[in-house]
Amino acid sequence: MYRFLLSRQWVTITLVALLLIPTMIWLGFWQMDRYEERDARNRLVADALAADPVPVEQLAAPGHAVTRAERYRTVTAEGRFDTDDEVVVRRRTNADDRVGFHVLTPFVLDDGRVLLVNRGWIPAEAGRTAFPEVPAPPRGEITIKGRLMPDETTEASGIKDLEGLPDRQIMLINSGQEAERLGARVLGGYVAQTAPEPKDGTPEQLGNPGKENSALNYAYAIQWWLFAAAVPVGWFVLVRREARERGRAAAEAPEAEETEPATV
Repeated sequence: MYRFLLSRQWVTITLVALLLIPTMIWLGFWQMDRYEERDARNRLVADALAADPVPVEQLAAPGHAVTRAERYRTVTAEGRFDTDDEVVVRRRTNADDRVGFHVLTPFVLDDGRVLLVNRGWIPAEAGRTAFPEVPAPPRGEITIKGRLMPDETTEASGIKDLEGLPDRQIMLINSGQEAERLGARVLGGYVAQTAPEPKDGTPEQLGNPGKENSALNYAYAIQWWLFAAAVPVGWFVLVRREARERGRAAAEAPEAEETEPATV
């Protein structure tokens, strides 16, 4: 009854099923790995945002690379803004996906070292080649607060560091490059400013880092494993149906031969 399994059609179906099962199992484990990675990042972000603010000097120093555990930590700094050396970062979007600039202003600490401060987003109202009109930060000695961020690189961000840009415009926020431009001791990484807030809401401060949807990867993993379990079940159902149909056809064939009139 099951000799049909040796036919070319059923051998092909069986081989495809045997290939699909381990592939789907592997995809399930891959999605589970993605879930664990995203869940770990979410915990790091939550822990960093919940931690008490610390002076930026405790975490950053010239040449220091901001670590994963230090990223998003709330830091404070005392000093003054240097608007003469202010630049804008091209091709940045706000919460509404409008394209504009990020305002990057050097913040000179009391000991003379420089902290790069991303003061927020402004629209590119005058075009993307001219230096935009940037609202001035508070004058004099102040205390700022913000989230510590690592240097931006092409490898990490996918943003190309283009050359020949208009004056006072850059593509990436990188403390090493800014140290060369300013001729100063620049702390590694930069700070996304959260306080004090601008009086008129401009620059538009950067929002809190979004929480990655790790639960979606978990659901995908379960889905792939259910698919893997469904393949042998489906194969068995198809085999049983084929066997029944062939058995029914074999049983009806003798009856047809018996009822056929004999030839004279």
